[in-house]
Amino acid sequence: MEMDMDMDTGTAPRALATEAVHAGRDDLARQGLHAPPIDLSTTYPSYDSRGEAARIDAFAATGTEPDGPPVYGRLGNPTVARFETALARLEGTEAAVAFASGMAALSAVLLVRASMGLRHVVAVRPLYGCSDHLLTAGLLGSEVTWTDPAGVADALRPDTGLVLVESPANPTLAEVDLRALAHACGSVPLLVDNTFATPVLQRPAGQGARLVLHSATKYLGGHGDVLAGVIACDEEFAGRLRQVRFATGGVLHPLAGYLLLRGLSTLPVRVRAASANAAELARRLAADPRVTRVYYPRIGGAMVSFEVHGDPHEVIAGVRLITPAVSLGSVDTLIQHPASISHRIVDADDRRDAGVSDRLLRMSVGLEDVEDLWMDLDSALTRSGARGTARPATANPHSLTDEGPYDAEALPNSPAADATGSPSRAVMTKVPSST
Repeated sequence: MEMDMDMDTGTAPRALATEAVHAGRDDLARQGLHAPPIDLSTTYPSYDSRGEAARIDAFAATGTEPDGPPVYGRLGNPTVARFETALARLEGTEAAVAFASGMAALSAVLLVRASMGLRHVVAVRPLYGCSDHLLTAGLLGSEVTWTDPAGVADALRPDTGLVLVESPANPTLAEVDLRALAHACGSVPLLVDNTFATPVLQRPAGQGARLVLHSATKYLGGHGDVLAGVIACDEEFAGRLRQVRFATGGVLHPLAGYLLLRGLSTLPVRVRAASANAAELARRLAADPRVTRVYYPRIGGAMVSFEVHGDPHEVIAGVRLITPAVSLGSVDTLIQHPASISHRIVDADDRRDAGVSDRLLRMSVGLEDVEDLWMDLDSALTRSGARGTARPATANPHSLTDEGPYDAEALPNSPAADATGSPSRAVMTKVPSST
């Protein structure tokens, strides 16, 4: 995959894999360094207090990062800035602003828009459960209208400050035609939560999204040892986000910034290897009579969701190699029951209406050997007491219900929404039987 812009690296545009390794590090060799340094300072000495005042005034006016040496850790940190530069390169945006968590990043976006008198949000379910709760409960003074992608244009109001979607969605892996949705938003900024796809599989800014959100805790970090969030966007919006970050204190620790920068260097390799495992497990689950439905995105990826005939709680209790835990995107495979954990905070009726059934399990597939993963999953399904009618092994892994196999020719790069613009979970037209 080629990058489509030269981000002042002094070279021709570089492939995504190359940017993942070198972005945010281009100056190291000139400094006689190989690994990026970790700057743990909270404050930075200066004998020029007049110059400090001028730089702080400039930040207060525009949110532009202060020229010259750093001032204070809440204004910015050199190690974190390296990660921000690298993520912006990978997402193809002018800037990125990192936060202490994904929820802190989303909160900052809502506060920016609310400060402009734009408190209304149009959102498409399903979203991550805490994102849903933040909007529904109005914790930051926002008002939300829930709709499907086809209804976004009609849901817009003069005070609408944001349209929010997650694609592939958590946990159903529903996908949305981002370009069409961006067109429907008009001048209202579209924020796409790109946590599941990562820039390896899609870059929403190139499809019209103004804001791209990541829970960097997940694939960007990739090892289950960093809590972080980031917004990739244009420089104007980034300035406002920095001002909110400074005022509210949701800053990212420099060590986390270092770990995230290191995580980005292996992101393409990890995502592609884990995606290969996930696709194979999806195929096997699709052919398994103990499983009633499998969701796997058209764009691919390392997430698989599935519903079982038996007790999903017993599947969770039955795994031994796979880790039964919330979160995702780590090098090891995790499985969880969304209705009990990640989406428990969402009203039960709203949850089910969004396709999050009580039998749905969400699996984040890691880098283990796929045969070991399948052996563990197979044993857990057996322990759950699941029973069912055998289905053909040729069933499409991207979409399978008890109705049988589906047309695979539309995969993996077919449009992610049906003709009505409704979010798709890759449930497609049934293949006519040849018998």
